[in-house]
Amino acid sequence: MTDKNQALRILDANRNRGCEALRTIEEYFRFAWDDSYLTELTKCIRHDFNTAFAASGHTLLAMRDTDGDVGTNISTTTESSRASNRDVVEAAFSRLQQSLRVIEEYGKVVSEAVECELIEQLRYRCYQLHHSFASITAGRERLTDARIYAIISGQESDEDFDKYCTEIIHSGVDVIQLRDKHLSDRDLIARGKHLRQILNTVDLPPLFIMNDRPDLAVLTGADGVHVGQDELTVAETRSIVGPDLIIGVSTHNITQVADAVREGANYIGCGPTFPSGTKSFDSFAGVSFLREVSDRFQIPAFAIGGIDLNNIAEVVEAGFNRVAISGVLSTSVPQDVVSALQPLLT
Repeated sequence: MTDKNQALRILDANRNRGCEALRTIEEYFRFAWDDSYLTELTKCIRHDFNTAFAASGHTLLAMRDTDGDVGTNISTTTESSRASNRDVVEAAFSRLQQSLRVIEEYGKVVSEAVECELIEQLRYRCYQLHHSFASITAGRERLTDARIYAIISGQESDEDFDKYCTEIIHSGVDVIQLRDKHLSDRDLIARGKHLRQILNTVDLPPLFIMNDRPDLAVLTGADGVHVGQDELTVAETRSIVGPDLIIGVSTHNITQVADAVREGANYIGCGPTFPSGTKSFDSFAGVSFLREVSDRFQIPAFAIGGIDLNNIAEVVEAGFNRVAISGVLSTSVPQDVVSALQPLLT
């Protein structure tokens, strides 16, 4: 068999392998996650993958020799068993990336059979898709039962902060974000370390998120960091906090949500939903934005902005069962607020 015919046979096998892997991934996003955005991304990659072979489909099929394939009877024990659907998808991504590299290399021998430049672009798009999948999966695992996300300030004194933190922690919230634009870095670090110490004394403590500052998140032992649209990117933040801390991103429109997913955010905040007593805004994304996010994305998402017991029904009706609250905690008894919200966010 000539070099060209050998290459065509290899291309045929890896075209099939790549198509099968893409379909496996797409079905997971479609039926397991109900995520129309990632389903659409995967479908576009699959269509472009087929386009790369548009000129050689019949040629590749003619070189197929399944009966003569010495690899059909070779298998490993791990191939016949998967522990979870996630493992199925991870295996599919592995097969896909290997197939794309094989196609890119052997396509150089028979360049007329495949668009190698397009295959190279698809390989990078698949790397990005895999990153999004892994990041959202990590966020979903860390935030599985998280429904109420409390945003607190550093308070006026150490004593006030200690008292307020203890009250918030025991109210039953799932996440606590420390956000204070007025404290010095030293004071903010001190508050963050104290919060960490209190959390370490509690069974099943809420997650601790530092606002805006990945450097301070690391120094205070936080579980994650939340950044806005004007702060560091997800990639820049990840380079500081490392692989284990979760990263949240504030989003105000659908384009920003899509960007957060592509960049590898673990969760997002969506808003502002209503006018807030703790933060002023020029405009409001509103409930319609929440509804659009709920319809298209399955990344963990918290509605934020002026949410209280008077408007929580609108948030839930829009498809959200996670909320971030701040002002309502300082004007009411935190435990009463949380106890009233919890049954509404199941």
